[in-house]
Amino acid sequence: MISRLLMSVSQNEIERTSERTKVGLAGAIKSGHIPHVAPLGYKHEDKKLVIDYSTKDIVVRIFDLYYNGYSYQKISNLFNEEKVLEKDNWRDSTIQTILENEIYKGDFIHGKRTKHPTYYEDVVDPIISKEMWSDCQVQKKKNSRSYQRTLIYLYLQKLKCPKCNRILGGKATTKKNGNSYFYYYCNDCKIEFKEKVINDYFNQFISELVEYDSVVNQFFLPMIKQKFDEPKEQLEKEIKEQNNKLERIKKAYINGVFELKEYNEEKKIVEKAIEELQNKLETTDCTEELNFTPKDILLKRDIDFINKVKLDKEYQTRTKTWKDYTRQEQADLIMKYVDNIELALVGNEVVVTQINFRDSICKPCQELYDNGYIDTTKPMILGNVLGNVRFSNYLPEEEVGEIIMRLRQYYDVHYTEATYYVDKQMFYFNFAEDNSAIVRVFPLEDYYKLDPDNKMETYKFGILYINEEDKFQMQEIDTAFDYIPEETNDSVIYMKEPKPISVGVKPVKFCEENTQETN
Repeated sequence: MISRLLMSVSQNEIERTSERTKVGLAGAIKSGHIPHVAPLGYKHEDKKLVIDYSTKDIVVRIFDLYYNGYSYQKISNLFNEEKVLEKDNWRDSTIQTILENEIYKGDFIHGKRTKHPTYYEDVVDPIISKEMWSDCQVQKKKNSRSYQRTLIYLYLQKLKCPKCNRILGGKATTKKNGNSYFYYYCNDCKIEFKEKVINDYFNQFISELVEYDSVVNQFFLPMIKQKFDEPKEQLEKEIKEQNNKLERIKKAYINGVFELKEYNEEKKIVEKAIEELQNKLETTDCTEELNFTPKDILLKRDIDFINKVKLDKEYQTRTKTWKDYTRQEQADLIMKYVDNIELALVGNEVVVTQINFRDSICKPCQELYDNGYIDTTKPMILGNVLGNVRFSNYLPEEEVGEIIMRLRQYYDVHYTEATYYVDKQMFYFNFAEDNSAIVRVFPLEDYYKLDPDNKMETYKFGILYINEEDKFQMQEIDTAFDYIPEETNDSVIYMKEPKPISVGVKPVKFCEENTQETN
């Protein structure tokens, strides 16, 4: 009898413990504590599963490629070719597992391989929308090797519902005339709006984004990509970490944790990663020898602005604007630069409140702006007319002088100064010349440091401008688009009035076969 009682008590305790464990586990899962290895795109932080922004875009790209008709095999082949995550062993089964994982839409299934799995909704931040995930599951029923979508959504995965904050789905209608009209929607909140709502807001500054992409990434890609996206210090840090990892593997083998075969395999992977990092580091060193400087970016943008005024026909012919991009190119640019777009409801209307750019573009751009090497466009009333003026941050006088002298190799760029009254937020300056255009405005002192609380009454600004009658100084028009003036010699003295001097030029389009300066 005692034995049976003890067994009964033990069984009850086991069941109660099991029940408490299930309840505790359910609570933990609902709060984001996922009892599994973090899948690609996520990482564990304070025991919670959170988005890993260093790999999130890879997941988004996998879903986007599959959604647009790529098969598992085609995606894995593409990733192997590009060595995504420095791997060349991507498999179609890996892609399939990612596409079937509910975690990417924010849900989790516990006990998926058991007879009675438990489904938890919205337990982690989603990487893709539920609609996108569902569409990709439907896609499996089609022949994905031959199926290709013809409709491209510019802002897919970038928009969240202003009510429930879930990622919005997209749909489109095609009229008899062949025109397609795109919409974004939330099934749960019954919100739907046209893509035009986003376009109208986005187009206000899209030309600046296109210019930045063209100037910085096309012309100065060697400098920007290596110094900002893969800075030398970061590469050296990663190499050190990989060498430490190699030492740990050796110690593990010596201590009998690895067999010889496993040791050789792990060693090969790490050594390959080190070799690739070393190659990138060597590329960075070569890039730094090209002698492109951040001042070249500002100079090139100044020249482009003047070219647009002086050589408008040639400028329009050579420059690709947003309207010239295909819809796929527009979607690629938005995917490349935009992290997400914040929306809000004003009455029953959906409005854009903010566009958040990726850190990979914001950080280098902000660094360039803070240091005075890239401009931004600011609204300004010129007389009674509302317009825009290019504004850059403070640069030391000697650097400003150098840029002006370099600009004067192409155009008669003029310089004047203006007084800015802080309380009135207004410029007063003598600018009576007819048919003149302001190239750029910049502070003559670092007022961010000198007057952080805006207590000064006036600021002094420098203004670069051109006149209509000023002529192009070079013999070949191509020079204005394909080259920038070289840095001036030490013997050249900066003067506010044009003084003809002779300096070389250097190509702004990077060519690995020919990095020599051209005179």
